[in-house]
Amino acid sequence: MVAGSATGRPAGDANDEPEGTQAMSEVEVLEAVKPESSPATRGGPNLSATTAPRARVVARDVHVYYGETHALKGIDLDIHKNEVVSFIGPSGCGKSTFLRCINRMNDVIEGCRVTGEITLDGQDIYARELDVVQLRARVGMVFQKPNPFPKSIYDNVAYGPRIHGLAGSKDVLDGIVEGSLKRAGLWNEVKDRLKEPGTGLSGGQQQRLCIARAIAVNPEVILMDEPCSALDPIATARIEELIDELRENFTIVIVTHSMQQAARVSQRTAFFHLGNLVEWGETEQIFTMPNDERTQGYITGRFG
Repeated sequence: MVAGSATGRPAGDANDEPEGTQAMSEVEVLEAVKPESSPATRGGPNLSATTAPRARVVARDVHVYYGETHALKGIDLDIHKNEVVSFIGPSGCGKSTFLRCINRMNDVIEGCRVTGEITLDGQDIYARELDVVQLRARVGMVFQKPNPFPKSIYDNVAYGPRIHGLAGSKDVLDGIVEGSLKRAGLWNEVKDRLKEPGTGLSGGQQQRLCIARAIAVNPEVILMDEPCSALDPIATARIEELIDELRENFTIVIVTHSMQQAARVSQRTAFFHLGNLVEWGETEQIFTMPNDERTQGYITGRFG
């Protein structure tokens, strides 16, 4: 079970600012065939205790408080293996707050309390004995604004494997760096300039470098908080292509304000409003036959 900051649980400030928080952790790593539908995925947030065998992240009755502000209210959600899930909703609705619950980034925000349960492959991620650094290696994160470390391209990607002891030799580390840059679709553009600063890349290249840094420690889940909001349309299209490719090996959760992006990249979508998970299910169903009038109003632009 998740407890508050006084008992070693996540902390936060009194202002719920889910869209703009750029907190850093020790390692800031940081339309395909849709899964078969079920009554649980098509009927909104009320789920039974039994989850699908593929569920990687399971949240049950999750509440988040920033001081006296009740930011998230009773969230129930399953995130399956090897799928892309989009979180949509107006600014301040809690979608980024919930995203940060999955790798305990809310721990760094003073005054926050989280209650309920979140498990990763059946393990309670808020258990007292859990190593948060190891959790953030298993659940990487890519932020809204590209934020490469002030290091070389090579050292940006090598940072996580080094501190986690994943490379026993320089050759192994070289292989991890090359493989991560290839999976991020950046290798051919930077292979001859690995010693140059990562900050010297274009915005789209920097974001792909951050993705390479995240996947270098081979996480199970990648969280993306509006990863394309600061990018031009061409760079955005490349990131979206990359997300689809990465889905073969990773579970990806993306916060986005773009309805078109959610429809293009995700297999399932969750709609948040005023701290509530209003509706979630297959993306096609959410955008064509939503069950709740609030979902319909948001996706058609009547509010948000």
